[in-house]
Amino acid sequence: MGYAYDYQLLIRHILEYGVNYAPKQEIVYRDLHRYTYKDLYNRVHRLANALEELGVKKGTRIGVLEWDSHRYLECYFAIPCMGAVLHTVNVRLSPEDILYTIQHAEDEVILVYKDFVPLMESLRSKLPKVKHYIVMTDDKMPETNLTDLEYEEMIKKASKDYEFPEFSENTMATLSYTTGTTGRPKGVWFTHRKLVLHTLSGCIAMTGIRSPLRLKDDKEVYMPLTPMFHVHAWGIPYMMWLMGIKHVYPGRYEPMMIVKLVLSEGVTYTHCVPTILQMIVDNLPEGFKFNGWKMLIGGAKLPEGLAKRAREKGIYTMAAYGMSETCPALTGAFVKPHLLDLPMEDMLKMSVKTGIPFPLVYVRVVHDDFKDVEKNEKDMGEIVVRAPWLTDGYLNDEEKTKELWAGGWLHTGDIAVMDSEGYVTIVDRLKDVIKSGGEWISSLTLENLLSLHPKVKEAAVVGVPDEKWGERPLAVVVPMNENLSEEELRNHLLKFVEQGVITKWAVPDKFIFVRELPRTSVGKIDKKNIRKMVAESFKK
Repeated sequence: MGYAYDYQLLIRHILEYGVNYAPKQEIVYRDLHRYTYKDLYNRVHRLANALEELGVKKGTRIGVLEWDSHRYLECYFAIPCMGAVLHTVNVRLSPEDILYTIQHAEDEVILVYKDFVPLMESLRSKLPKVKHYIVMTDDKMPETNLTDLEYEEMIKKASKDYEFPEFSENTMATLSYTTGTTGRPKGVWFTHRKLVLHTLSGCIAMTGIRSPLRLKDDKEVYMPLTPMFHVHAWGIPYMMWLMGIKHVYPGRYEPMMIVKLVLSEGVTYTHCVPTILQMIVDNLPEGFKFNGWKMLIGGAKLPEGLAKRAREKGIYTMAAYGMSETCPALTGAFVKPHLLDLPMEDMLKMSVKTGIPFPLVYVRVVHDDFKDVEKNEKDMGEIVVRAPWLTDGYLNDEEKTKELWAGGWLHTGDIAVMDSEGYVTIVDRLKDVIKSGGEWISSLTLENLLSLHPKVKEAAVVGVPDEKWGERPLAVVVPMNENLSEEELRNHLLKFVEQGVITKWAVPDKFIFVRELPRTSVGKIDKKNIRKMVAESFKK
């Protein structure tokens, strides 16, 4: 007894396998930098040495404020592999919330891209626990009294000989904060074990399970369009590294740079929220078409109308689902083997469903008494989940953690239905479902149906107070052009009433036309602000 090696699931093993398998594979940053897996591997060791010289040790929390870059990928490996904690700071939060998250995380070192140096200068006096700031830049060091430490210079001076330590797989590896629209952001953390298992499951799902986005050969090229500060860019950089696939990082998201990189680097695989997909589709020249760009869509409901428009532009989409608290992979619109021969129209409808679980994930849709809903696509309940990579809880918040894990299942707060095949479709957030005259009305279903109107660019539906019925749905619509009326939209929805898709009661009483919808820091439609906007419009 006790002779065998006690193998711990550490991120270091992902790093080692990827470089051993594909040492000459490329990593590209905008049109500024290009190097290999082997080069990154060496720089990761240099970064670890440099951080150790600054006093970083196991458990030290390190905040990173950066756009999507090769440097961020280096941090994804170096910091947790040392036993330190990578805090991916959401740079799109308000300055007050950024300050709060850094304070709450108790960061001791901050790596900050030059764009955010003025912000950190303004917050510095309120961050006494931060011992070191390191500036990241694409060119020269900006003038600042924040620090004289510059990322590239620091790495150049450091040794590439570093031996990553052994420690428990249950060691905290990463920390990020939720982007909820109520209250302060909550700290969500993941261990090495959770991240390794999440990576392995994702690799199986992307290569071994049938879907419109299945990875097929060594010519695949990956570019994230989900910020790397948001739940590890959905964990996909780790998966792509393990599989030896070329990485392309766009830096700050700019439509023309994104299209340029897709074309010049041959990008085939991306993930993003619907807003980014909408931005890309809207900015493409008339008649332009990609040669089969695969795009995983999550973070919000993928409207069927947007999926159709994307397909016409050569972009193949598939919905996926997860949360900050779930690392995030839970489900994808994968195709079961016996459904592969469905007509293309049915396949498209399936591709926008929330989907079926990733390997090792258990998903239930339950009523308040924890009984499962009927699989009839009408009976609604809350999604609750189990998987080996879900967060253990919120950092330093026992009360919210108990709520999250009530009954031994993680509560998502998402309302959904399930079909006879086990495919889940989210119909609303628990806080967004419209309760009208004793009936639940799905805002997401209405938004999806509105997206199918050829004159609708996008839409959001919220409940507004009603003295008689409690709430009634109201639609806020961004038209393709100004020639769109409430009557056209009402008649469009009444067609779905005739088909039995929705009830007549679900058709909104009022439609408001706007130029754009408000967004959260990660690009989701901000319904809290929409309700506020609507309430103010009724006062006038």
